[in-house]
Amino acid sequence: MASMAVQVLGFFLGQLGFAGTVVATLLPHWRCTGYVGSNIITATSYLKGLWMECVWHSTGIYQCEVYKSLLALPEDLQAARALMVLSCVTSALTSAVSVLGMKCTRFVRGSAIKSHLVLSGGIGFLCAGLLCLVTVSWTTNDVVKDFFDPFLPSGMKYEIGLAVYIGYASSFLSLTGGLVLCWSSGSGRGSGSGWPQRPLHIHRNPPLSPPPAFNNIYPPAPPYKPAEALKDNRAPSLCSLSSSGYRLNNYV
Repeated sequence: MASMAVQVLGFFLGQLGFAGTVVATLLPHWRCTGYVGSNIITATSYLKGLWMECVWHSTGIYQCEVYKSLLALPEDLQAARALMVLSCVTSALTSAVSVLGMKCTRFVRGSAIKSHLVLSGGIGFLCAGLLCLVTVSWTTNDVVKDFFDPFLPSGMKYEIGLAVYIGYASSFLSLTGGLVLCWSSGSGRGSGSGWPQRPLHIHRNPPLSPPPAFNNIYPPAPPYKPAEALKDNRAPSLCSLSSSGYRLNNYV
């Protein structure tokens, strides 16, 4: 029961990481305008994401424009897109595999393949978390490097946006969920699959032929003869008289 609760906890953490990765991928708040120098403009803020570029006005109006050309984008932005999409796909596939391998489901109940499925799900969440962590770390490094570049104009400097922080949180949740699932699969192997297994019934085949009869091995005993029949060894004569079943030579 404890191992089942641990698996549910790991799966829940992985789902939170998956949801956060999707939100971070879709939000345009990856890079926000940095207010540096004497030209401080508070009425307009520029936002850059993986899929679009937005302008936020102080009146609360958003104006977004989706990137029209994929090949015209910078290489770092193309790589960030690919890594985040791959992280989302990996988390989706891992969620399906983890559901099949968890002890609270009925799929292949009592089989050793459940622990392998849970282990595969844990490794999948670890890979998804690493992909997301690499992407947000790469973006953070680029933003910080450009911000402290003295040769870059102040109007082209950006700060770290909200989507990057969501990506950090999502990656840590996915990594934690993957570690918990891997640990639960290892602990479940030593104690079995957690479900009562049916006892094995041994079917014994009946003998092909019945055992030989007792009378066929040993011949029957000779019939009992009374002592009167052995009184005289002489052969009975033809003149012997019999009356009522008794012979006369028995009394001579």
